[in-house]
Amino acid sequence: MAGSVWQQQAFAIDVRMNAHRVAKHANLRTLYIRRRNQLLRENTTNNDALRKQYVKIRSHLLTQRYNVSLDAMSIHSKSRSVASVASTPDLNLSATNIWNEQVLSENEVVPTSRAEASRAIVGDTSIAENYAFAGVHHIFDQHTDAVSMIKFAHNDRARLCAVSHDHSMSVCNVASSPPSVEFVFQGHTAPVTGCDWSASNDLIATCSLDASVRLWSVVDRVCLRVVHELCGHPVYSCLFHPVNNNLLLTGSSFGLVAVVNVSTGIYVKGSNCKVGGAVLCMAGDASGRLFWAGTDKGMIISILCDDLGRLSKGKRLILSQNSPITCLSWRSWISREARDPTLLVNIAANAVCILKVLDKDGTVQLKRKFNINHKSGKYLVRSTFCPIMSFREGACVVTGSEDSCVYFLDIQSKEQRNAVNKLQGHACPVLGVSFNYDESLLATSDHQGLLILWSREKH
Repeated sequence: MAGSVWQQQAFAIDVRMNAHRVAKHANLRTLYIRRRNQLLRENTTNNDALRKQYVKIRSHLLTQRYNVSLDAMSIHSKSRSVASVASTPDLNLSATNIWNEQVLSENEVVPTSRAEASRAIVGDTSIAENYAFAGVHHIFDQHTDAVSMIKFAHNDRARLCAVSHDHSMSVCNVASSPPSVEFVFQGHTAPVTGCDWSASNDLIATCSLDASVRLWSVVDRVCLRVVHELCGHPVYSCLFHPVNNNLLLTGSSFGLVAVVNVSTGIYVKGSNCKVGGAVLCMAGDASGRLFWAGTDKGMIISILCDDLGRLSKGKRLILSQNSPITCLSWRSWISREARDPTLLVNIAANAVCILKVLDKDGTVQLKRKFNINHKSGKYLVRSTFCPIMSFREGACVVTGSEDSCVYFLDIQSKEQRNAVNKLQGHACPVLGVSFNYDESLLATSDHQGLLILWSREKH
């Protein structure tokens, strides 16, 4: 409990000062506060003296930086009183009226139902206005075959990883002028099907139909390790453990989910979990204790993971018999109206689905379904949540499709037409989609190997 109180004390200081940060860029203020909350939760210390010293120094530095006294910013109204940051574990409305917030059991900060405070932080723009991506920022064509997956590095607006069926993986710098390909990794002997960045962005894991997983050093630009699938089957998906990056989960065509020790390249004993059907995609929650695997049989299976990386099967859901699940993404909450943990799912039955996570065993329930052009299991069409948790009305996801278009879907819209934007620039099925962390750029890739960067339209 003491650790939670300390985190909230430090967080409350930043909330109060938030009006002075990037005054003209509401989205960046939102991003800053979200990132601060995440860092505080991930870097908890048990040293009480160090906690107190940190809060004191943080308060002093922010007061000097913005020339505003924290005491002068206190609120004395009966309904919103913050007498002392150190005396209460509850976060109340900040003195700058940026938002009302409450802390859930998992320490996720969410706005209350007061729409006025929520809209203020995002500049009172609509979903359609905020996601009016229109301009082509750059086009990459370094790959000669389908680019099956793309991923921006964590909290990095510049580096983008792309893996291709031409057996290679590339890293692009989209912040350079003009954007450039930094390097291309060669080593796989068959199409590369998936990739993931480590938490510190120093490693990239790739998996391939050649039945191997490779670990690449981004700094040294070399392959550090090659790990072969236990039974010699093609590997479709790989995912770093979100808490312990020395563990890497892999999913194969044999229906086997397993955990590799990154340091040794050896599979963890007791980590083999047979789910049935080729594991085309995986996703995990922030705790690292719960994962989901999507198969080519139309099933989503929850997988429980202990501290040693040992796996056990949880619950399963069949969305559409024998229709491949091609993408899974997890989000703890997506908007003011949707505060439940959520899975975003692409399924080759012409659908993008929103699933509600019901319990700690990973039980999921279909919440909404949206029609897109995606019928063939040949194309592993993917989607993504927009990275900034919007405080406006509605919530947006972006998905590729087989009709060569990119769709922005308002997943909370009650109207029949859910697409708030459609990008047309590809000439074949769009497979990969990825935002950089501040949503200033969207990357999309297609079946012919083209990769397009889209820039946000200025308002």
